[in-house]
Amino acid sequence: MPTIRLFYEDLENLTGVSIEKIKERLPLMCADVERMEADYMDVEFFPNRPDLFCVEGASRALKQFLDVEPGLVTYVVEKSGIEMVVEASVLEVRPYIVCGVVKNLQLDSSSIESLMLLQEYLHRGIGRNREKVSVGVHDLARVKPPFRYLAADPGFSFIPLDYEEEMTMAEILERHPKGTAFRYILEDKTKYPLILDSEGKTLSFPPIINADQTRVTESTNDIFIEVTGLNENVSAALNIIVYALAERGGQIQSVVLRFPDDRRGAENETPRLEPKTMEISVKDVNSLIGIDLSAEECKKCCERMGLGAEAKPKGMIEVKIPAYRFDILHTWDIIEDIAIGYGYDRIEPEIPGTMVIGEVHPIEDTKRTVREIMTGLGYFEVLTFTLTSERKQFELMRRGRKQGKPFLDQTFSKGLSFDQTFSKFVVNVASPISSEHTMLRCSILPNLLEILSLNKHRDLPQRIFEVGPVLLGFKEEYRLAAVSTHANANFAEVKSMVDAVLKEMGMEDAEVVESEDDAFLAGRRADIIKPLQFFRGGRGSAPTMDGKHIGVFGELHPEVILNFGLDHPVVGFEVDI
Repeated sequence: MPTIRLFYEDLENLTGVSIEKIKERLPLMCADVERMEADYMDVEFFPNRPDLFCVEGASRALKQFLDVEPGLVTYVVEKSGIEMVVEASVLEVRPYIVCGVVKNLQLDSSSIESLMLLQEYLHRGIGRNREKVSVGVHDLARVKPPFRYLAADPGFSFIPLDYEEEMTMAEILERHPKGTAFRYILEDKTKYPLILDSEGKTLSFPPIINADQTRVTESTNDIFIEVTGLNENVSAALNIIVYALAERGGQIQSVVLRFPDDRRGAENETPRLEPKTMEISVKDVNSLIGIDLSAEECKKCCERMGLGAEAKPKGMIEVKIPAYRFDILHTWDIIEDIAIGYGYDRIEPEIPGTMVIGEVHPIEDTKRTVREIMTGLGYFEVLTFTLTSERKQFELMRRGRKQGKPFLDQTFSKGLSFDQTFSKFVVNVASPISSEHTMLRCSILPNLLEILSLNKHRDLPQRIFEVGPVLLGFKEEYRLAAVSTHANANFAEVKSMVDAVLKEMGMEDAEVVESEDDAFLAGRRADIIKPLQFFRGGRGSAPTMDGKHIGVFGELHPEVILNFGLDHPVVGFEVDI
């Protein structure tokens, strides 16, 4: 979760509330105060509330929560007269764009820093590391509208931010730090997105870098904002930014978008700050929270969370949701806000009325046995996240699509193509909060290698293990994985370890055969096969023996070791328990 630095003086100026009261009440907004220093505090907000990822957004929420200015915040959006012409060439590259203007700002170094940090937090969160959404902010006085959004040849050149020399867009992707970091977003494109003014001056090369000439400084009074991307979340990002700048006293103005099919209408004028409306029942509120609130009390709780609310007949409440709260998708989200507005500290805990007697689940019993075996063999246990990414699970492990030799074949029919197998095998997260947590793991070994890479400063040897779940095509399995790293780590070490584990777990009948797993070094890798007995004939027929792949072990491939930034040989194994 993002950690936001809030300076006391700025908070007091924006809220009109003493810092002592803020310190006391802030945690009840479901914020985690990590540290408090002499002139600032670091606060962690939930990733579903990106509108709080700046001091302006946090101040607005505090004013509402502390009853200083409760209720829905509304701003008048004036017309700027500025147009953004969207050309057909860019619709195949990066099709979504929204724009806005905020005028009459008085910026200083702290407010500029807050704006830049908010921009980066939006890139990482709803922007999915700039791939889905990217934001550009520009000094409006340095460019001349109307603006054009188009796709240009890689040879087009301009001076990028923080540089003094002109570079082509192709050179920016190869040499500029931002270009090398985010060029993967455009790697399959023959033309790149570009925003120009009426005189041909460059504003930005989304989603990579802005032009240096539009840099926002303390002398900037009017800001032009453009948000491009691959989905409708561009509007949420724009709304969050203009609301934050309006908290600084800025005047929001709209920009007209002109699309190539000559679409017209208000839907092409942004930002659109009209609140969304939902209805909830007081009965549902009390049932879910477990308290007894009246419609008027529910209304006040909504207003403490920045929502507009009005009591309706038959115990209903009409709730207006501000344009920056894109996290409210269901009536239960509103009820959660009511609970926060009421105060979790005021809700009395109750002992459940039903008493039950528990017992150890067989899986937990097996895991306990495995832990005893591994600690007895000199390994330390670690716990890692089940959420991971395709990059860690496949690319860094040399098990990626490009290798075309899936270790997935051990689980699914070999009659399927690799892509078909891959799509059936991998369970992706529908709405990941970061590019590092896009799928559920199907192997534990990459997690252990990541732990080793984080502990390179520790003494060797290092021997760690984890026992936990993996997900294979929506089927959960429990596995034991272990790695050992030191100067003399070799196949003989891991083979003896696997033999010991299989014996202690009562699987001495398991066979070892040659493996084709690309994560391990050829000739120093092996699969673990558990014999299975089938009766394929009629009554009285002899059983047929077959085998099930339950694990793999060996010396990790040098490329895998380097991919994780390690310096010494690593051996490891993973087995289904």
